Amino acid sequence: MGELLNAGVFNIASLVVSVLLLVAGLVLWFFVNRVSSRTSEQIELLETLVDLQKRQNALLRRLCDANEPDVKEEVKTATGPVAKEEDDDFIRLVAER
Repeated sequence: MGELLNAGVFNIASLVVSVLLLVAGLVLWFFVNRVSSRTSEQIELLETLVDLQKRQNALLRRLCDANEPDVKEEVKTATGPVAKEEDDDFIRLVAER
């Protein structure tokens, strides 16, 4: 009779361990699946962001190419007065004794 009782306890213990392992596996699968789906969403958002940035860069290049002659003229006219101001600034920075 004692042998049957010990065998029954062993079977119940192995069944409990199996159920606990199954529950732990399901919980682990749930969190891995959740992280995986969030990662996929983040990758999709990042790809969309990269696409938008490429479009912005293309628009900026077109804008710069369209305004390029105007920019060169402004730079040439702005260099003269800026040089004088830089000379004045240098003198102002010299310490007086």
